[in-house]
Amino acid sequence: MGQLEGKRILITGAAQGMGAVHARRCVEEGAAVLLTDLQAKEGEALAAELGDAAVFERQDITDPGDWDRVVARAGEAFGGLDGLVNNAAIWWTRPLVEEDADALRRMLEVNVVGTFFGMQKVVPMMREAGGGSIVNLSSIAGTRGIPEHGSYGASKWAVRGLSKVAAVELGQWNIRVNTVHPGAIGGTGMFLVPESEYETMFAEQPLQRPGERSEVSGLVIFLLSDQSSYITGHEHVIDGGRTVW
Repeated sequence: MGQLEGKRILITGAAQGMGAVHARRCVEEGAAVLLTDLQAKEGEALAAELGDAAVFERQDITDPGDWDRVVARAGEAFGGLDGLVNNAAIWWTRPLVEEDADALRRMLEVNVVGTFFGMQKVVPMMREAGGGSIVNLSSIAGTRGIPEHGSYGASKWAVRGLSKVAAVELGQWNIRVNTVHPGAIGGTGMFLVPESEYETMFAEQPLQRPGERSEVSGLVIFLLSDQSSYITGHEHVIDGGRTVW
């Protein structure tokens, strides 16, 4: 029996990259998964690959109407929801003095408001199910100041704080809320440093390498599962020790 046997999970930004890895792992662990993304072609292909346990819906996470539609679809397809992974996000780096207000607003709209809508919209269905687990993807950029990460860092700090408030408010209904804060993860669009530069980049990191997407997914699966049933409101850093000092 898998760690998520019988669970019903919604994952945003699931068509490719880290989200697709989360989706595959959830299905492997016995869950039924609703995948959402703006990339419809890729999302539909992944759902077909995963079989009857997966359903894809195109979604703009900044649109509350889209959230109503995909949550309703989860009810139709699976009869409810037990978990939400707010994975969808955008990212770029830019010096603070070169950033513009419209770009900052866009970053906050996707990374913060999209996450806010997700938590808000799944509450009724999770209450009906007797509880659930919400996992919000943040970043180590949401734990400290990293050069050229003004907009992105601001958004991930906000996700961190918003998640703590949600944990306090939703705990009365047995809905848990936790954040995951990855460091540098290989094989994603957010980390494209050549392997030849690893030795220099990770020389002072206790584990002298980037993380793997499967390692992040392992943590996400744990937080979605009943094994973490007494864990809520916490930040789970997965960074090879990069931020221990």
